[in-house]
Amino acid sequence: MSAVNVTKYSGDVETYDESKLRKSLRSAGAAEAVIDEIAAHIRKMLYEGISTQKIYNEAFKKLRDVSARSAGRYKLKEALFELGPSGYPFEKFIGELLTRLGYETKVGVVVEGDCVSHEIDVIANKENDYVLVECKFHNRNQKYCNVKVPLYIQSRFLDVKKNWTSQPNHRNKHHYGWVVTNTRFTDDAKTYGNCVGLRLLSWDHPKDNAIKDLIGRMNLHPVTCLSSLTNEEKSSLLDADIIFCKQICENPNIMNTTSVSKRKFNRIAKEAEAICNNNRGLANG
Repeated sequence: MSAVNVTKYSGDVETYDESKLRKSLRSAGAAEAVIDEIAAHIRKMLYEGISTQKIYNEAFKKLRDVSARSAGRYKLKEALFELGPSGYPFEKFIGELLTRLGYETKVGVVVEGDCVSHEIDVIANKENDYVLVECKFHNRNQKYCNVKVPLYIQSRFLDVKKNWTSQPNHRNKHHYGWVVTNTRFTDDAKTYGNCVGLRLLSWDHPKDNAIKDLIGRMNLHPVTCLSSLTNEEKSSLLDADIIFCKQICENPNIMNTTSVSKRKFNRIAKEAEAICNNNRGLANG
């Protein structure tokens, strides 16, 4: 096959690499025969300048026809984008993720710093550890968080930390600042974070403990992975703090408080169960 250039969300152009498609399908748990079939289908439809979104959409449709479980996992990266556009559902998602990691969490709180007060996306604590989390939700055409983001967050964190450590009940505690994004960090941002001790968590960073790894390892796929839900139904679930497919698996009747029709409960619960079962870890790029 002759080289074909594809156009990414950012507008950047790169040569189509079938191995990336195969890797993402394999990570989602698709069978090798299915991967071969989808790769062959994509190969036939390629043309110069085709968008990566079109390739993704075609691969997703083909995969959904044969495996709801694999399709839901393949959609993970896209599902994180659906935790917008305001970004508040993403903050709730990260808060709930930390809760399931054993932290006590509060989302969207105002915290006093030494100089000024700050609205903080997530405050989390576990034993002697206190974590201040800033969530940076980006839409599809914003690929990276640059170094300006951790620079700004570090200054806020230090102001809050100074106030915290002046309080008697905080003097023996450990305080950490985190920046979390649904996309990626630039190399400069990662270098700065490492230098000042600010933890950066993104789709693919840090290696083996990125968002995609935590979701796969803990089986915490967002409900936006579910293709049986309309956009309105997804919003209704998120508004009711039903963030993860696992919550539906544990109690399908939790959807009673949402706008989801009871006629769909069984189908949605089955898809959620399929996504949660046989967890293997995942990624789609």
